[in-house]
Amino acid sequence: MQMYISDIVKNMPEYVFSEFQKKKKDLEEKGVDVIDLGIGAPDLPTPEFIYDILVDEAKRPANHRYSNYNGTLEFRQAVADFYHKHYGVELDPETEVLTLVGSKEGIVHVIQAVINEGDTVLLPDPGYPVYKMGVHLAGGKSVAIPLVHENGYVPDYEKLADEERKDAKLLFLNYPSNPTAATIELETFEQAVEFARKNNIIAVNDSAYNLVTFDDYKAPSILQVEGAKDVAVELGSLSKSFNMTGWRIGFIVGNKDVIKAVATLKSNIDTSQFIPIQKAAAAALRSDLQAVRANNNVFASRMEKLYQSLNEIGLTCERPRGTIFIWAQVPAGFTSASYSNLLLEEAGIIVTPGTAFGSYGEGYVRFSLSVTEDRLDEVIRRLKDLRKPEAK
Repeated sequence: MQMYISDIVKNMPEYVFSEFQKKKKDLEEKGVDVIDLGIGAPDLPTPEFIYDILVDEAKRPANHRYSNYNGTLEFRQAVADFYHKHYGVELDPETEVLTLVGSKEGIVHVIQAVINEGDTVLLPDPGYPVYKMGVHLAGGKSVAIPLVHENGYVPDYEKLADEERKDAKLLFLNYPSNPTAATIELETFEQAVEFARKNNIIAVNDSAYNLVTFDDYKAPSILQVEGAKDVAVELGSLSKSFNMTGWRIGFIVGNKDVIKAVATLKSNIDTSQFIPIQKAAAAALRSDLQAVRANNNVFASRMEKLYQSLNEIGLTCERPRGTIFIWAQVPAGFTSASYSNLLLEEAGIIVTPGTAFGSYGEGYVRFSLSVTEDRLDEVIRRLKDLRKPEAK
C-alpha cells in the first residue's frame, strides 16, 4: 500500500535537538557518562506552591471540563496584572491576552495567523529554530537578519534589501536571547517598533527568558514602547522562569487584531490548556517572584563558574545578564560542528553547535546551565583534560 506524506513534512528536517538525544542514547548504551549541556530545559523543580495548587485543583471535577478556547479569564487576568505590576503596561484580558499551550506552539500559530503563502518573515540569525520551521509550515519565506557580536546581537535593519522590507509581514525578536544570551535595553525595542510601523510589519518578541536575569538587570518588554500595541505582540512562557517546561503553559499579548486571529486559528485546533494548570500558572504570575529569584541565584552561580572556566580554557565568551546559556567561540581552526563532535566523542559532553540556530552561528557553540554545579565541575575537568586537538 502506498503511503501519502505531505511535501511539507517530507521537506521538514528532524528537530535538531532530537538528533542530539539519539546520539546521547547511543553513547550511553556504550557505557559513556554523557553530560548534556545541549537542550535548554531547567533541571530545578517547579516551586512547591505551584504544584500544590495543581494537585488541589485537579481534585475538583468541575476543572476537568473543557477550558474556554481563549483560556480561563483567571489566567488571562493574572497575565494582565503581571504586565501592569512588572512593566507598567495595561492589557485588556479579554482582547489583548490569549492563553497558549506553551509559547512554542504560539510561535507557529502566530505565523500561520498572520502570513499568506509566499509572504516574507524576518528572522534573527542566530535564532530559535522553531521560527524558521513555523515559516516553512505556513509556506512563507524566511529572510535572516544577521545578529553579530560586533553589533551587540541586535538587528541592523539597514542591511535589509528594499524588497525584503516591502514583502515582510512579520519580524521576530528574542530578548533575552536564545542562543546568544544577549540582553538589551528598551531602545532596541523602540527601534523595532519604529521599523515595524514604517514598513507595515507586525513585530513579535519571544520573551521566554524575560524573568531569568542576573544581578540588577531587568529585561524590558516590547509593549513598554509607546504605541507598541499598534504593531507588536509578545510571547511569554512560564517554562524557564518557574521551571514548568513540561506543563506547557504560556501566553501571547499585545495587538488585539493579531490576538483575535491567533485565537480564531487555535479555536479550530485545540481547546486550550488543562484548567488546573492554568490556575496554578495564574498563582505563579501573581506571586512575589521569590521562587524565580531563588532559581536565578542558582543559575547565576552555575553561570559564573562555567563562564570563568571557559575563558581560562580559551573558549572566549561574554558574561551573560540573563538566560540559562553561555555562547562561546570555538577554538581557532574548528567549525561549530567539528568542535561539538569533538566534545561529544572525546569528552562525553553535549553542546549545541551554533549553526543549529542559523548560518551566523558558525564559529560558536551554546552551553546550557541545566546541570548541577557538581556536574559542571566534571565538565570543566573534562575540558581541561581534553587533549589539544588538531584543527579540523
